[in-house]
Amino acid sequence: MEQHSPSTREQAVVLMRQGVPNRVVAEQFGVPRGTVGWWHSEDRRLRGETYKQPTDCPLCTDQALDREAYAYLLGLYLGDGHIISKPKQHHLSIFCDAKYLGLISAAEGAMRSVMPSSRVSHRHRNGCTEVKSHCKHWLCLFPQHGPGKKHDRVIALEPWQQDIVDEYPWEFIRGLIHSDGCRIMNWTTRLVAGTTKRYEYPRYFFANKSDHIRKLFTDALDKVGVGWTTLARGSDPFNISVARKASVVLMDQHIGPKY
Repeated sequence: MEQHSPSTREQAVVLMRQGVPNRVVAEQFGVPRGTVGWWHSEDRRLRGETYKQPTDCPLCTDQALDREAYAYLLGLYLGDGHIISKPKQHHLSIFCDAKYLGLISAAEGAMRSVMPSSRVSHRHRNGCTEVKSHCKHWLCLFPQHGPGKKHDRVIALEPWQQDIVDEYPWEFIRGLIHSDGCRIMNWTTRLVAGTTKRYEYPRYFFANKSDHIRKLFTDALDKVGVGWTTLARGSDPFNISVARKASVVLMDQHIGPKY
């Protein structure tokens, strides 16, 4: 094991007591982060100091919540997101199609805006990119987290979440479309003057197995004046369709295709 001089350790500890991050101290002295973390831990133990994980959680501190970014992130979470919460592992994950680089960037940006100090990382596999933000306080911001799949339990917004969705309905809708929705081109044929002509028109779909999440989506559509219909596979509704021309125009103005 590499030995470091007592003076290096003393200088490093002084900086960490002043609030300089372990990472910065490690880079400044050329010492492994694990070693710097151990020095910091030993210093706190000798001084009888109880360590508290720093956080900028808007619900646990006086940090202001970026409400617009949160509305979008809430939509992503309800669609293709989940939280891992274990003793030594806490993170929010949003799963994105790897071909939509703009969506991946938007998900990462929303995470950073809502919880600025949390580390964000990517993991790529099988055409999918998992965007992860590491912080146990995501449980505070997404109380919908629970055991099992979302469509097997009740999903309801807290009053403060509903206030944000009411303030930024389009961002919430955009997050849901970016996670579990799409914009496609439909086509049909018509007989005009004895000739069959093909017509194409854009359409939005949102598919989710949870009755509650679909209801949150359609409630938001109602709020912004977008008409919708429910499509069913057999007797079970599974898809929300937006096909009326005026409503599609509204969706195009605020949402548009994934990118």
